[in-house]
Amino acid sequence: MTQVIADISVSLDGFVAGPNVALDNGMGDGGDALHAWAFSDDPDEQGLLEQGTNRSGAVIMGRRLFDIIDGPDGWSDEVGYGAAEVGRPPFIVVTSAAPTSVRLSELDWTFVTTGLADAIRTARERAEAASAASGRDLDVVLMGGGAVIGSAVAAGLVDILTLHLAPVLLGSGTPLFVDAPPRTLRQRSAVVTPAATHLTYDVL
Repeated sequence: MTQVIADISVSLDGFVAGPNVALDNGMGDGGDALHAWAFSDDPDEQGLLEQGTNRSGAVIMGRRLFDIIDGPDGWSDEVGYGAAEVGRPPFIVVTSAAPTSVRLSELDWTFVTTGLADAIRTARERAEAASAASGRDLDVVLMGGGAVIGSAVAAGLVDILTLHLAPVLLGSGTPLFVDAPPRTLRQRSAVVTPAATHLTYDVL
């Protein structure tokens, strides 16, 4: 069964990017440390990364994250879901208006201008179609940014929340949750690797 999974790296003080985020500084000052686990040679960390990408039947992101990914210093053949070893699921971008051009034109982009719920609905349809075609369950993965994931959890649109907790204090930056309503989580797993602690919760 297709589920909606929010998956993001976060600092110990709750930030998903450092201060001064820009097209040429996509993770903000100090924010690259949040993703050290994803670029590690450690086999356990590489295994977790592979598990996460292999389950992706469709991937959702916000417009700011798309602009960074599609920018000149963004994804390439070596880095990102566009990399050959990872695969290329369809990408759904939540935005107020579609861009006039896309650098990563070889990837499957859909721009949804009618809100997050519609983006998730579109992504679920794509993931379910991919599941049927592949013969295995694939999920909708919300990869960020923080505002998209925070809003989706607050609205009850997420089934599973996975946090890759990096051992760093950024001090400021982009918070994952802002004025979030109360919500109960049930812990599924906690996996400790050299560069992060990986926490997975059912969102009730």
